[in-house]
Formats: sequence, C-alpha cells, structure tokens
Amino acid sequence: MKKFVMAALGGTIASVLATTQFVGPVLAQEANRPASVYEQLDLFGDIFERIRAQYVSEVDEADLIEAAINGMLTSLDPHSSYLPPQDAEDMRVQTRGEFGGLGIEVTQEDGFVKVVSPIDGTPADAAGMESGDFITHVDGESVLGLKLDEAVDLMRGPVGSEIVITVVREGEEEPFDVSIIRDTIKLTAVRSRLEGQTVVLRVTTFNDQTFPNLADGLAEQVEAAGGMDNVNGFVLDLRNNPGGLLTQAIRVSDAFLEEGEIVSTRGRNPADGDRFNATPGDLAMGKPLVVLINGGSASASEIVAGALQDHRRGIVVGTKSFGKGSVQTVMPLRGEGAMRLTTARYYTPSGRSIQALGVSPDLIVDQPRRSPTDEEEEETPNRFSRSEADLRGSLDNDSLSEDEIRQIEEDREKVEAAAKLREEDYQLAYAIDILRGLSVLGAKD
Repeated sequence: MKKFVMAALGGTIASVLATTQFVGPVLAQEANRPASVYEQLDLFGDIFERIRAQYVSEVDEADLIEAAINGMLTSLDPHSSYLPPQDAEDMRVQTRGEFGGLGIEVTQEDGFVKVVSPIDGTPADAAGMESGDFITHVDGESVLGLKLDEAVDLMRGPVGSEIVITVVREGEEEPFDVSIIRDTIKLTAVRSRLEGQTVVLRVTTFNDQTFPNLADGLAEQVEAAGGMDNVNGFVLDLRNNPGGLLTQAIRVSDAFLEEGEIVSTRGRNPADGDRFNATPGDLAMGKPLVVLINGGSASASEIVAGALQDHRRGIVVGTKSFGKGSVQTVMPLRGEGAMRLTTARYYTPSGRSIQALGVSPDLIVDQPRRSPTDEEEEETPNRFSRSEADLRGSLDNDSLSEDEIRQIEEDREKVEAAAKLREEDYQLAYAIDILRGLSVLGAKD
C-alpha cells in the first residue's frame, strides 16, 4: 500500500515541477527574523488579494476564506475541521440517529480515505465494505491529495443514486470497484437478542438513543430468558462501532459498573481536565460480561472497552481497536457553521492513553475470512453420513425416559446451533463459549 502511495506521490510531484513557473517571491521576508502574528496576517491578506486579482480564472471569495479556515484546522490533526452550515446540520441530524449517505465512518491516511468501519444495516455494509479498506477513487475520480471533507463531498449525493468506489484491501492483489446505492441511514443504536442463555447487545453507534436502547434491550432479553437466573452472561458487541457521543460512552460503561472512574479527559490547561465516575447499579447484576472489539472499534467504543477492561468487569475479546484517543468539541460559529476542534485527550481508569495504540484484547481472536471453496463445501453436505439410529431395525434406547431423551435432543440442538454460529460469526461464538464455560464452572462451585 505504501509503495502504491509513494509511486502516486512521485508522479504528482514530477508533474508539478514540470509545469511550474517561478516568477519571484510573493513577499520578501528579512532573513532570520521571526514574523509576528500581525505580519503573518498581512501576508495572508496579500496572498488573498493577489489570488483575487491575478488567478487564471475568477474565484469565489467566500470559497477562498472557507478553504483557508479548513486548511488551518485540518493541519492540526485528522479530526479537526470546519463544518459549513449544511455539514453542521448533517452532523446534528446524525447524532439524533438518521441521516443520508452510504453508512461508513472514514478518516484519512497516506493521502487516501480509510474506512474506520461500515455501519450495520447500511448500503456500505450490504456492499461488503470492511474496516481498514482504502478508498482511492470515487466514480473514477482520484481522492489522492484531497482533504477529507472534499473526499466526503464526492461521496455525497441524492438518495437512490449510485456511486462506484475503488477500494484497495489488504490481502487483495488488485484494487476493485464497489457499487453502492445511496440511501437514508436510519441507525438502530443497539440491537439485542438471545443466543441460548446469553444476551447479546450489539451497539452500532453512540448517539442520543444508545443508552436508552441498551437498557430497554437488556431488560427485554432478560425477560424473554425467564429472568436473570436463566442468563449466563452478556456479550457487549462493539465491533465496527466508530464511536460518537462521549456522554453516551460514559452512560454505557456506567451501566455495568458499580463504582470507580470511567474515563478522564486532559486538555491543554490541566485545570480544564474532567473525571467521570460510575454510579451504583449494574444492569447486568454482576453477571459475566464479554466485550467484543476489532479494528473498526473507535473513540467512544474504546472508552467503554478500556473502562470495563481496567475494572476487570469484562473480558475483552477480538482484535486491537482503532486507537482514537482524542476528544473533539463542536463549537457553533456565526453563519450557522461550526468548528470541530480537538480539545482534549482521554485516558482509561488506569491512566493509559489509547491514542494510536488502541485497546489490546485480553484474548486475541481473529475473524476468519470465508473463502469461496468453504461456501461450496457447506452447500454440499455429506449425503452418506449415517448413525446407528438410521439403520433399519436398530434397537431403541431403553435406559432413558422420554423426557430424558427429549432433553438430550434439545441439548444437541443447542450444540449444533453453536456450531453454526461459529461458521457465521466466529468471534461472537467464541465470546458465548467463554460465558458458557464460566457458567459451568460457577455451577460446579
């Protein structure tokens, strides 16, 4: 991938050198003399006026100012940016759980757009986009050299329209195209279900609805199981969750903690730091907890995973998380726009920063990729597989009652369902097996 990037950059530099004419400095500066802020602002004004007067074609002054503001912010880090009025409104709508688009969270790396994670149930997810994919072209237009917001603008469009994205993926020899139909993205923050005696809580994003959805879903599944006594544990699935609101990450962590620190933030001024602590009450009533993460788990997801791991409240399973350990504050600006500015770093209860490092699982479990040959083999079961019970005239089992036989058959069905889940989602099946094992050990004690 890096070789591909360097080759592309080399070609760009060569073309620039071949077509640039040097007509003298824009403004002479005295050597070895530090420029004051006001002198730098004068320099900016001079450049602005020269562009207006001498650029090869007429330019929009408002666009120039906006580009300058955004350039200033994006030079700080990948997460600081200027949000024009429409983008600011889109972001406010997104935190409420519904917006238009493809359904992918992206960042920028090596000049290309990198997928942090596809969002469950969205067009990007259905099209097979994966965490770690690099987007190199949008509808045939290269995104190399574009700012992140410019690349995102290319991906926007009317609901129902088609977009073709060129993807570079680790393990694939050649880039390939993915066709996606834009749609209105309606986020279900938390999906809950029962897998045997395990409650699975799939958290896809951290918006205004996350904690209420989590609490309602957990209570609903516990009731469906016949009460907490019939539940052997919980799986909190944070895979491919790109994050969201810090307040919701704190509430979700607090849902499983009785006391102690959840997260702390430290800004430029030490006095501006905050510390957030858990309040009494555990929605899971102390039942075992497994937290699933992967490379698409970022920001708020990492806050939750880090807090539960540090307090030894849950076993973290999966692969290393994304590693976004900074906090962005959205500040309204005049003209209905907004500025997203990195204002703090966050730290887990043990005082560690996960910036660029991510949360390391207690148990590393990769999600194996299924090959076409595997699918063909599954579709062709062994027709000649037989057991004693299939033989004509075989003896009945006279040592068990009908109820005992029925119980054995039900247990076998559960085991077969678990085996099927391992084929569909190995990481989740692994998490459920952990809880099943802990339940067996608890029963023996």
